[in-house]
Amino acid sequence: MKAPMAVGSTAGTKRRWMATVLGLVLFSMLVPLVFLLGLHNTFLSSPPSSGYVSEEERNSDGEHRSRDVDDLLRRLGGPTLPKVFGRDPAEDAKNKTNDFTEVPDLPKQNSNAHNNVPPSEGKLVENMKSTMDGKNMCEIRFGSYCLWREEHRESMKDSTVKKMKDLLFVARAYYPSIAKLPALDKLSHELKQNIQEFERVLSETTTDKDLPSQIEVKLSKMEATIAKVKSHPVDCNNVDKKFRQLVDLTEDEANFHMKQSAFLYQLAVQTVPKSLHCLSLRLTVDYFRNPPPDTDVLLADKFLNPELQHYVIFSQNVLASSSVINSTVMNSKESSNQVFHVLTNRQNYFAMKKWFFLNKYKEAAVQVLDIEELILKGGQSNVSQLLQMFLPEEFRISFRTVDKLSRAMVRTEYLSLFSYSHYLIPEIFQTLRKIVILDDDIIVQKDLSELWSIDIGEKVNAAVFLCAVKLGELKHYLGENSFNNEGSCAWMSGLNLVDLAGWRKRGLTESFQSLLHKSLMAEDASLEAAILRATLLVFEGLVYDLNDQWVISGLGYNYGLDSDSIKKAAVLHFNGNMKPWLELGIPKYKGFWRNFVNSENSFLSACNVNQ
Repeated sequence: MKAPMAVGSTAGTKRRWMATVLGLVLFSMLVPLVFLLGLHNTFLSSPPSSGYVSEEERNSDGEHRSRDVDDLLRRLGGPTLPKVFGRDPAEDAKNKTNDFTEVPDLPKQNSNAHNNVPPSEGKLVENMKSTMDGKNMCEIRFGSYCLWREEHRESMKDSTVKKMKDLLFVARAYYPSIAKLPALDKLSHELKQNIQEFERVLSETTTDKDLPSQIEVKLSKMEATIAKVKSHPVDCNNVDKKFRQLVDLTEDEANFHMKQSAFLYQLAVQTVPKSLHCLSLRLTVDYFRNPPPDTDVLLADKFLNPELQHYVIFSQNVLASSSVINSTVMNSKESSNQVFHVLTNRQNYFAMKKWFFLNKYKEAAVQVLDIEELILKGGQSNVSQLLQMFLPEEFRISFRTVDKLSRAMVRTEYLSLFSYSHYLIPEIFQTLRKIVILDDDIIVQKDLSELWSIDIGEKVNAAVFLCAVKLGELKHYLGENSFNNEGSCAWMSGLNLVDLAGWRKRGLTESFQSLLHKSLMAEDASLEAAILRATLLVFEGLVYDLNDQWVISGLGYNYGLDSDSIKKAAVLHFNGNMKPWLELGIPKYKGFWRNFVNSENSFLSACNVNQ
């Protein structure tokens, strides 16, 4: 009798054990699914039935979303955002992001020694903060994104929905105070019903066209109820506290969406467009299907002839480098003496070879070189790191200044300079004595032959100066007493006439590498910032100032450039985030670039290249 009972008991235990295991398995599958779909956020952010958001709920939800956004910017923003120079460690610790730059003209206030700030300086800083408007603060944090946002700002839509949100805002502020008064139970119940009704409608629609037909009646009812509430004396402290809570919540929402929008903007301007990626892939595939003949052997003498005009371009963008060469050749009186050397990475090397074999540029010769192979031949050990920075470095620098009326003003400049790979040029082109270096985000409008006849004397590099940025203004981040003449202007890459003979004679490559090594060893600086410092120091006193009519910069971020200055300039430089081959490029400037793109090319048509 006992044996069967024991067996039955064991079987029941096994069934319960199996059911428990099955439940745990299902639970372990459902919990990740809930988080993957974001349903947990729905539970957290659902509107309260009473229309009142407690301070604990608000702080918990706000901090949670803020951490999520900062984590997103920190994890995903780094590789896609512009090069950052001169970050303030205190600001980095506060914002927990590394994608914004600030170079103030005022002395920095030490966060660890707040009480030691001189009264006059502290007052000046405080006045600056109080007079800084939203546009200026936005530009300091997000750069050209704020300029783009202002240019594309749309008129407000869905005014009824906005009005409903405003009324709900006011109703929520008064409800806690009214609910505490027993004599106003009926009014409190009426206000609560209106709040719940508005929350239900707003949870189902975000546009005016989707609102129910009787919405005007609901609006009138809510307005009448709020008017009754305001007619009764309430505790102002409670209302004030609630308004402050709701204002903080709104500011958190606005800050969240601002960060999200800025991140998406930066992602759009830093990511290779799908059409250009398609172009590179199709050219690479076609290269291996139909390998072009090796014309470098036939043109070897031309590539090495120091008597010709040699142009060097660093690029990984097929269409951009082609536009630079095409615009240079089309505006030249003679092209037979022009030689273009395009240095690219291994990923785009075969696409470049195929493109420049299929497309001819009058009588000019084009040579495509693999920078990875050249770096390996040079015996460099950190090849992967150097390949990430073989293009010209571009830094966003924002300046805060205070005028005589204590109004805070902001100006933003994009400073482009040589990268590490530029210092390999004397070794790569050993037979050449003089070259012109072109960035791939420029367009040539006039014949550059006169550039070659300029006598730069004992200088090594002829460039356009950017006097909006003084070297002394950069000492806060490049080190005190870094420059002999702090009043000197910074210079720009884009169009540079370089004396390679003088470069080799002075050993500038060795000096650069030595300064770079010292900067990296002496302080915890990024490689980009160390390259910036070493470049400015190496060329200090060795840069010849080209006339401003040679180059006009800012077509990649400045909407307000003078049209006459653009027409007169020999070279247009699209420095900044909004490059002309991007959909976010400034429309009124993109036409200058489109003029030198062959829209009838079969590869461009197949990839739907946006022109």
